[in-house]
Amino acid sequence: MDSLDSSSSSSSRQTSDRNTSSLDNPILIFLLFQKVILSEIKSIHNAAIEFAIEIQGDLQPLRDRFRFIFSIYKHHCDAEEEVIFPALDSRVKNIVRAYSLEHKGESDLFNQLYEMLDSEKQMDESFHRELASVISALQTSISQHMSKEEQQVFPLIIKRFSFDEQASLLWQFLCSMPLNTMAEFLSWIASSISLDEKHDMLKCLYIIVPQEKLLQKVVFNWIEGKSSTKCQSSKGVLKSKFHRDLDHVNIEKQTGKLFSSRNRKRKHVFSESNYVNLVNMHPINEIFHWHNAIKKEFCNITEEMGKLHHSRCFDLSAFSARLKFIADVYIFHSIAEDEVIFPQVDGNVSFILKHAKEEEFSELRSFIKSMKNAASYLTTAESYSEFCLHTDLAMLTIQKHFHDEEATVLPLARLKFSTEKQLEVLFESMCVMPLKLLERVLPWLAASLSLDEARSFLQNIQLAASVFDPSLVTLLSDWARKGCLSDCKPSCFKIPSSWEVCKTLVANKRKVDYKCSQLYCSCSCNTNEKSSNMVENNMGESAQLFNCNLNEKDSISKYLDTSNFYTHFSNNLETTWKFSRSFSCIFSAPFSSNISVGEMDNIESSMISQNPIDSIFQFHVAIRRDLEYLDVKSMQLLGCDDAFMWHFSGKFHFLRGLYKAHSNSQDLIVFPALESKEALHNISHSYSIDHRQEEKLFKDISEVITKLSHLHDTKRNHINQCNKETLCQFNHTNFGIDWIRKNNELATKLQGMCKSIRVSVGQHIFREEHELLPLFCKHFSMEEQDKIVGRIIGSTGAEVLQSMLPWVVSALTEDEQNKMMDTWRQATKNTMFDEWLSEWWNEKPVSRLEDSSEKGITARGTNDEENIDLGMQIFKPGWKDIFRMNQNELESEIRKVSRDEALDPRRKAYLIQNLMTSRWIASQQKSPQEKTRNKSSKYGCSRSFHDTDGQIYGCEHYKRNCKLVAVCCDKLFTCRFCHDKVSDHSMDRKKTIEMMCMRCLKIQAIGPICKTSSCDGFSMAKYFCSVCRFFDDERTVYHCPFCNLCRLGRGLGIDFFHCMTCNCCMGMKMINNHKCRVKSLETNCPICCEFLFTSNESVKAFDCGHFMHSSCFQAYTSSHYTCPICSKSLGDMTVYFGMLNTLLASEVLPEEYINRHQDILCNDCGKKGRSRFHWLYHKCSYCDSYNTRVIKVT
Repeated sequence: MDSLDSSSSSSSRQTSDRNTSSLDNPILIFLLFQKVILSEIKSIHNAAIEFAIEIQGDLQPLRDRFRFIFSIYKHHCDAEEEVIFPALDSRVKNIVRAYSLEHKGESDLFNQLYEMLDSEKQMDESFHRELASVISALQTSISQHMSKEEQQVFPLIIKRFSFDEQASLLWQFLCSMPLNTMAEFLSWIASSISLDEKHDMLKCLYIIVPQEKLLQKVVFNWIEGKSSTKCQSSKGVLKSKFHRDLDHVNIEKQTGKLFSSRNRKRKHVFSESNYVNLVNMHPINEIFHWHNAIKKEFCNITEEMGKLHHSRCFDLSAFSARLKFIADVYIFHSIAEDEVIFPQVDGNVSFILKHAKEEEFSELRSFIKSMKNAASYLTTAESYSEFCLHTDLAMLTIQKHFHDEEATVLPLARLKFSTEKQLEVLFESMCVMPLKLLERVLPWLAASLSLDEARSFLQNIQLAASVFDPSLVTLLSDWARKGCLSDCKPSCFKIPSSWEVCKTLVANKRKVDYKCSQLYCSCSCNTNEKSSNMVENNMGESAQLFNCNLNEKDSISKYLDTSNFYTHFSNNLETTWKFSRSFSCIFSAPFSSNISVGEMDNIESSMISQNPIDSIFQFHVAIRRDLEYLDVKSMQLLGCDDAFMWHFSGKFHFLRGLYKAHSNSQDLIVFPALESKEALHNISHSYSIDHRQEEKLFKDISEVITKLSHLHDTKRNHINQCNKETLCQFNHTNFGIDWIRKNNELATKLQGMCKSIRVSVGQHIFREEHELLPLFCKHFSMEEQDKIVGRIIGSTGAEVLQSMLPWVVSALTEDEQNKMMDTWRQATKNTMFDEWLSEWWNEKPVSRLEDSSEKGITARGTNDEENIDLGMQIFKPGWKDIFRMNQNELESEIRKVSRDEALDPRRKAYLIQNLMTSRWIASQQKSPQEKTRNKSSKYGCSRSFHDTDGQIYGCEHYKRNCKLVAVCCDKLFTCRFCHDKVSDHSMDRKKTIEMMCMRCLKIQAIGPICKTSSCDGFSMAKYFCSVCRFFDDERTVYHCPFCNLCRLGRGLGIDFFHCMTCNCCMGMKMINNHKCRVKSLETNCPICCEFLFTSNESVKAFDCGHFMHSSCFQAYTSSHYTCPICSKSLGDMTVYFGMLNTLLASEVLPEEYINRHQDILCNDCGKKGRSRFHWLYHKCSYCDSYNTRVIKVT
């Protein structure tokens, strides 16, 4: 529940103020973080553009800035994945998955940039512009991502989380970063914002950071830039400090403070000789402490699992947290070695011993995660065996790695590093771990050491205070010292974490009870049994190998319970260490923590299986192809000619229009369908935001293309005005130099924007395929998917389909084409879509047919028999080709078809018949211009007028500038109604192939304009339909491909849609507000008996699903209120039925009828009931309707 809304009844103004201030909503401090990150990326992009235009300069500064922002942003994203997204997902479902997929896409872009910056093509001329375009795509992607978070994520957190919960989330977010990154991040943010913003940030962080003076001092030192986790001082300072500590007094101060006054029994001071011996040892050997602690923990786990084998109790839930913890400790320790120790020892050793992907640990964590998801699996013998297998593999990996490191790396480190350098390296390696992991690890490590080892470990931390932040050193020392307390009982050994302290303090201060358990790590006080000396044989030999390296007689861990160290640590740190590992391993793409392996398998299987909804997502193939074209061809814009620019612009606007139609269908149909399922609420919001962002990006690209086209026009005009000598020197004139500079700027900008739109839309459709498509397969039946597909197609106009179908089909394989068309035919089975498709597909690509006929029939040297049957195209030879063929050639083609066994017999017979009659068909289709006619002999060869006074061509029915030649009687009529009025037969207007222009009275092929030279393109009408052969010069008309008729209106998807079940066009307001009946409009009007489907009068639809003419409805309802077909009420009869109630209440029945009743059937609700006796009116007891009929009198 939103505590902000419930805090005060008069808080409307206060709430609006809170939503704009991080002091009242701590989560809004993210806006500062995002502002600085975007500002830096924009600055890098501007530098890259300047570098691309000038084609000179050093790339190293740009490379360094990019590496810095990559490190910062990736850790920022990982912290969101670990803290913010899981918390939000616990309150609001179906939000964070899309943002996690966006993080993955951004990571891929970063990796692509790294490959470019490290490639050997930096001297290529195109490299600089390609680099700028990729950075532009990265800037656009991150900017859109952060804008979406600001619009969706942060408002939801403000609404669903209280002030204290937001503060805790923000502190966890910061603590999830590696310590060195957190320090660098805060310092960089503070130095990049204004003084007022910095002041607000300090106030906010003062509330957020736990009220622990030392911890606050560390954090605020980072913000002020007064300290760092990296060594900033000279070696001499550390060396003088190191030797100064040899003094006995300082020794007592340093070592005596290692233990608190509560530990009097153990408090003592080393002798000078012991201390000198300790100091003379190499501090780098402390790595052995880490190795031994990790190996010991694994050994304890294997021993305790061996006990489970004897007890036959396979409850592994207690071990999962411990294994997660130790795996994270090992991996972060390995990352610290990769980033700090190995690079400074030797490059070759670093390469050889790089920890790579640590596949065994990844598999172990994946197995633990799967066990957690299936809780019942944790107690089975099968899970025990698999658990042992993964643990053994991890143990063997650890031993091999530790052995190689101790034998190869540590000797080199002792040889190359001075004592001071070793101390420095050790402390820096600790700072690679996140703050909240360090708070668990340091006590755990100290508890595994002997007294002398613990004193040496703590002393070495203290010695780092001279070159590092003393406050940070003291803080880490205090955390480590907690593991050295010897008087704590095992059952009560519990170390509260800093965020738990923050939780308690803030709750006490604000009096708020926390109930969001998923935001904090719980602490367990279970006591581990002492490990047995014997290891079970089935646990492998690795446990025995570990035991031989451990010396427990000097360890103080037997006095302490370390189980709390595991349960405190969240498994979400997997995101952080996976990125850190990828960052150290040539920046390989990280794995998104929110997508499990099982989910990926489900995604792949759902994409392989065929579902009706797949036909919608097949558009993505064509979209990707055209996006790639724009991206690749944009590289050629520099120095291109006008023809290339015109073709590129046309391709862009074509893609923009089709993608807009695709996006609209998703926003209006697909996304509402998803949101209608209760389990999928909020799933589509981020995708709707994507569509708005992409449309803005398309608009920006269109503006740049317009500017670039205008720039080309200015050059052409300038050249036309100049002589040839000036033309040759164009590039050296002032105008030419200025034109080249502007052209380079616009071409570079456009290339970056084309890369951005490819990345933005590409990632968007990738997320749709991997998040939304599986949801359709899971939550929607085949019938529901068919209905969605039909709804989408039914809102798409004929013009859009005529552009879209060839575009999509050309990008698919033959099998995909057939499956898509089968799906469309299934969804439109009740309509005339197949008829329209056949007519349009055969008529539209006439040139394509002629080209294909030249390749197939007339190209006698080819063997491509597939050209005979072009998909859905019916064989229709061109008359010129037929007349060029002799009889032998024609017979040869017939024999080829006859021998083709792959053809269906009916299809074969059809083709042979067409070939045999082809000469006659061709002669009938000769161009009208080549026919000799006597226009005076043609009936109706005269002008007719729609308005005689205004001399407007047409007839009483239509306004148009032409007449049609009726094929049936070879006469001229203005329209089919004029023909039917004076003839004894009907005119089929779709067979019309000729018209007469009423201006020049020339008969010609039917078309939208007059083709004679005297008329010079005179338009026949504002609207012309090539399918219906219909002209209209005064009304708004559209052709419905599913009715296969022209209808009044602006078009499908605008003010009408076509219902695939009813097979009729309806107003958009009825899209979810009508009752479907199969082919309900293909019937006669129940009043006048005229066929409704082809009627030119307006039709009225009823709630029951029946229709009648609007004029008939007005006449009929003057005396009736029920449907003449099903007898249901035609509208809301509440007022009328209320009047009947009043009338019947005042009536008094004769005494002999008072106790009589009648059994009735309600025409409205369809239920049977009993009503009081009446001669006319009988009320339904269920729906209070009087539209009833008597079925029995009792």
